[in-house]
Amino acid sequence: MSRVRLGWWLVAIPMSLLALATIYPLLFTANVAMKTRRDYILDRFSVTDALRWENISTAWNSVGMGRYFVNSFVVVTVSVLLLLLLGSMAGFALSQLRFRGSSALFLGCLAGLFIPFQVIMVPLARIMADTALIDTYPGLILVYVAQFLPFTVFLMTSYYRGIPPEIIDAARIDGNTVYGVYRRIMLPLGTPALLSVGILDLLFCWNDVLMALVMMPSAENRTLMIGVTSLRGQYSDNIPTFASGVLIAAIPVLLVYLFLQRQIADGVAAGSTKG
Repeated sequence: MSRVRLGWWLVAIPMSLLALATIYPLLFTANVAMKTRRDYILDRFSVTDALRWENISTAWNSVGMGRYFVNSFVVVTVSVLLLLLLGSMAGFALSQLRFRGSSALFLGCLAGLFIPFQVIMVPLARIMADTALIDTYPGLILVYVAQFLPFTVFLMTSYYRGIPPEIIDAARIDGNTVYGVYRRIMLPLGTPALLSVGILDLLFCWNDVLMALVMMPSAENRTLMIGVTSLRGQYSDNIPTFASGVLIAAIPVLLVYLFLQRQIADGVAAGSTKG
């Protein structure tokens, strides 16, 4: 029993320190957001003595955070839905359907994981400008789908490869077409993976700054994260107001993580445990 307890403490202590290191930046940001400018200048690390919600109200109203929130919600929602639809279809085809070139196509999708956005940023911006997609919802949605689709395809393909092919054969014998197999068999069986991948794609799209900054240059079309950066520029000497903006942007992602953390962990492990 003493060895078991020793082993438990050897694991618990480093994990507790890691959890504290992860939670501390959020607690520090929330603490700063509740301070006055004077309190922050005098001692930025002290614990606030009151909850000053007017900082959050100022951050929300001063740069039009409501509009930015709507922009992010629309773009991220449509992008995630398209990623799940296209990723699940491609994952089903690459894992269960036998056709020439499927392995090369899958390797091509994997290659997309190693191309950072900075490499294609300039030519992509010129193409989007030539096609009048700059500063539009469809333009940013297409960029998000193109950037994160390889990751989605990889995880869905890996997950679907763990499904026994006998299930697919039985469905085909029952008279289902390829589309019928996908809709009636693969989608229900892939619900855990779809939920996991959807959460990860949502986090990627919501937290993006660079792609949104390139594709949405006008002020009224900015996403929430870009709105936070503009808040820092306007209130360069008012750090509590800026911290309030950061807190506003972090709350939706934090809620998603708190309620669906198990699915997030399953999504990260799906690609390494199946296939």
